[in-house]
Amino acid sequence: MEKADADGVPAEWSTTPGATQDRVIMYVHGGGYVIGSIVSHRHLVTELGRAAGARTLSLDYRLAPEHPFPAAVEDALTGYRFLLTQDFKPGNIAIAGDSAGGGLVVATLLAIKEAGLEQPACGFCISPWVDLEALGNSMISQASVDPMVQKDGLLGMAMAYLNGANARSPLAAPLYGDLRDIAPLLIQVGAAETLLDDATRLASVAGAVDVEVNLQVWPEMIHVWHFFHPMLGAARHAIKGAGEIISRAMDRSAEAQKAA
Repeated sequence: MEKADADGVPAEWSTTPGATQDRVIMYVHGGGYVIGSIVSHRHLVTELGRAAGARTLSLDYRLAPEHPFPAAVEDALTGYRFLLTQDFKPGNIAIAGDSAGGGLVVATLLAIKEAGLEQPACGFCISPWVDLEALGNSMISQASVDPMVQKDGLLGMAMAYLNGANARSPLAAPLYGDLRDIAPLLIQVGAAETLLDDATRLASVAGAVDVEVNLQVWPEMIHVWHFFHPMLGAARHAIKGAGEIISRAMDRSAEAQKAA
């Protein structure tokens, strides 16, 4: 582990044995935009880097209520710009995150597009939260089986994060953004999640504008089951598979660059 200053955003590098030095996963943690940290998610981030054979840069982006929307998006975009200044090619960068961080992945891809920057190789969304109004049917249908996330709690976090902003602002709720031309998306979600419909609706909206989407619904899994990889085989399997997909996305980007 190595502390870093990503142009003003506190961050942390991690490198596992055998990692390719010129490939990196930028990670934005979950926690409803109000909790979570580099430390809380370190074990997940490093394992994802190991699976992808890449370095990781975990961002300690600003949190609400002290720093409401769009602070998190601004910090994530700053982190991406920082990686570009460190001579990482866009095709050798993936952006990943869980829960609110999963939504922030897509918001960051939108911000990258708006800034006129080249997209990264892919985005990886774990149990993404992309609807800050919690309108999905699974908020009700899966409430009895989800031990992690419930509608009232989500709405409270959304209120703190939005601080009066429009709940359908695309950079807050990317479900309502123009996702055309963003990077390919890998979405992993558990079947026993209240956020299941967030993931499936995100996949539908992105796919409808020709974004390459790989949606994986894992039977019986709860919100961000990856977090429990030290004791849960399905979590290790999900992380391993995600790492392989991220690596292949970077390989494809490299091949496309050579062909250009």
